[in-house]
Amino acid sequence: MGDCKVPPKAKIYEALTAVADGRVKLKDGQTAEVLSSDGGKTYIVEWSADLGQITSNDNASYWQGYIGYPIIAVLMVLGKLDFDGRVAQALSGIAWKQMNRRFRNDYDKAVESVLLNLVVEPGLRQRVASEVDRIFNQLEMLGLESLPRRRRPPKGQSQAKTV
Repeated sequence: MGDCKVPPKAKIYEALTAVADGRVKLKDGQTAEVLSSDGGKTYIVEWSADLGQITSNDNASYWQGYIGYPIIAVLMVLGKLDFDGRVAQALSGIAWKQMNRRFRNDYDKAVESVLLNLVVEPGLRQRVASEVDRIFNQLEMLGLESLPRRRRPPKGQSQAKTV
């Protein structure tokens, strides 16, 4: 990758849920908004014209320096990351913020709990995990660079419109 750090794989699960739930809204050629799983925050994702540089004001991207789920979700919607729509649908409606809080931000435990509780056809849990691995590999190959931070993460119920 470029200077963007690889995210925990759990962020790919969150991104698939955001896409399946229709929470990604493209605003113009270089900006999108992603609504959080609890609906309380709207994150702004911005990128360069060639999509080689990208930034977001979600906490992971802003404070931790790795690619947060809003960036991953936008890359999926823009067609830069290929994904299986059936896998995304299997993850729709999951309240990740709640799950992460419940497991004290141990993302792997949150994912494990979600996978154990999926009521799905045989083999889908493995297909979901394999798909996340495949998307993770695509993400590494993109070699993304960070745009300079432009916006601070939103607080509470605000809509993240200020710079």
